[in-house]
Amino acid sequence: MTVRRTLFGRPLRGVAFDVAVSGVVVLFSLTAAVNQPGGWASTGVGAAMAVVLLLRRTHPSAVTVVVAALALVQVIARWGPLPYDVAVLIALYSVVKYGERLRDGVLAGAVAAVGVLLAAAQTPGVGAWWATALWYALVTGAVWLVALNVRTRRLYVLTLEERATTLEREREAESRAAVAEERTRIARELHDVVAHSMAVMIVQADGARFMLDRDPEQARTAVKVVADTGRAALEEMRRLVGVLRDAGPSAGSVVAADPEHRRLALAELPDLLARFRAAGLRIHDTTTGETPTLPPGLELTVYRVVQEALTNALKHAGVGAAVDVTLAYGADAVVVRVADDGRGRPVVSPAPSGGHGLLGMRERVTVYDGSLTAGAQATGGWQVEVRLPLPSEPATEVIAA
Repeated sequence: MTVRRTLFGRPLRGVAFDVAVSGVVVLFSLTAAVNQPGGWASTGVGAAMAVVLLLRRTHPSAVTVVVAALALVQVIARWGPLPYDVAVLIALYSVVKYGERLRDGVLAGAVAAVGVLLAAAQTPGVGAWWATALWYALVTGAVWLVALNVRTRRLYVLTLEERATTLEREREAESRAAVAEERTRIARELHDVVAHSMAVMIVQADGARFMLDRDPEQARTAVKVVADTGRAALEEMRRLVGVLRDAGPSAGSVVAADPEHRRLALAELPDLLARFRAAGLRIHDTTTGETPTLPPGLELTVYRVVQEALTNALKHAGVGAAVDVTLAYGADAVVVRVADDGRGRPVVSPAPSGGHGLLGMRERVTVYDGSLTAGAQATGGWQVEVRLPLPSEPATEVIAA
């Protein structure tokens, strides 16, 4: 990192340059005491100009006014142009370059034009008056134009720096928003893992307790389901918590690079159905159409919809309920339908609600512009049907909430 030395809040290099410029003006003013009109009085005017020029960067307009007033004193005293009058050009350059408003520079240029005429009128020597005035005007105009060009470039650079700073702040804000969004997604996944798995475990644990004395074999099966479900939930929670713990400025890329996260999709549906069959549901699953290559986030949405619907069937329809799970793949959409007959055995103590249920499913489906319908069937039981449009182009996202 570069450390800039400062003096009174100003860069040390700029202060040294201004001191050198003022020193040159002081040397020019000393020559007036030897062989120029005005003697020591004109030297004092030149020295005053030199001192004022030290503030030309911070107070350019005020410096120009003072230098112009001192130059007017010189004109009134009829000392004619002197070497230290270079201070007038320096002040003109400074007000055009550093002035807050360009109109200050324009006004200073107009005053300098009047000064050119007065200086040409008092210039001794041979030559036409208009030729001297033209020479002074060319020099003064050149200084003014150079200062204007430098001012334009300076403001342009400042604009670019400000724009770069703004873009950097926007990138940081977008990065923080992406991190927050990804953490929210992971938190929602954690909710699904806990809510669905705990619902199954509670139902099976209550069933095992109820059947412990009547049917020990069935009780052992229920306890095994509890253990398997808890073990699977713990493994998935470890993956998600690991991603959340490592989430930094590039949390989205961490999730994207996690191959374990991609595994939890349609390929896992058979295992999911097996767990719910072991939990007591009589599931009949059907798949129609050719399975397309879906974006990972869309696959996860299908998985979570089936998981949520089966969890609700286990909690509300009861153990032993018959459930039809249908996945229909069409040319433009995938349709998921989960329907139960509502004729299962009531559980001993229903599992508490996960807190989101249909609202969580509807939120997931909305992400992909899908539709969800849910309600009781005329023949009994409950049905959930989700339609998810297929993307027209290959998707690039990795996981969707």
